[in-house]
Amino acid sequence: MLPAAAGYDRGITVFSPDGRLYQVEYAIETVRRGTLALGIKSTDGVILAVEEKTRKLQISNVTQKIFQIDDHIGLAAAGYIPDARTQVDHARFFAQSNRLIYDEVVDVEGVAKNLADMAQQYTQYAGARPFGVALILAGVDNNGIACFLLTQVVPT
Repeated sequence: MLPAAAGYDRGITVFSPDGRLYQVEYAIETVRRGTLALGIKSTDGVILAVEEKTRKLQISNVTQKIFQIDDHIGLAAAGYIPDARTQVDHARFFAQSNRLIYDEVVDVEGVAKNLADMAQQYTQYAGARPFGVALILAGVDNNGIACFLLTQVVPT
């Protein structure tokens, strides 16, 4: 990898001479180094599970990687959890806005598309960095049981 002084890892819109976007690669590596998150879809519902490594000052019986978006939608995260909290806040706002504007609960696919659009914007435009987190969004709505994986593009 080129040294940081070359400047190819400072901006998301700057390609290195060999055509790489280092910021995206850093985000992917952050997810790769994170702990396990698992989503299992069955005919009766969805199970979300995460591996928690408790730190010295952390409360051990409170999960830090599973979030409730709405009454019928949950989310599990792997990678950089502060990035997950940002996306969770965005998803909660989207779900509440849908409930207030249309007087109905949001569908799981709509939340997944909205979060994917947000992740794409953070990957595409200067002034922000890609999210270093992978999310499993799951829930039950009028369309049935749904489970989506939201992550950065994985290199081949």
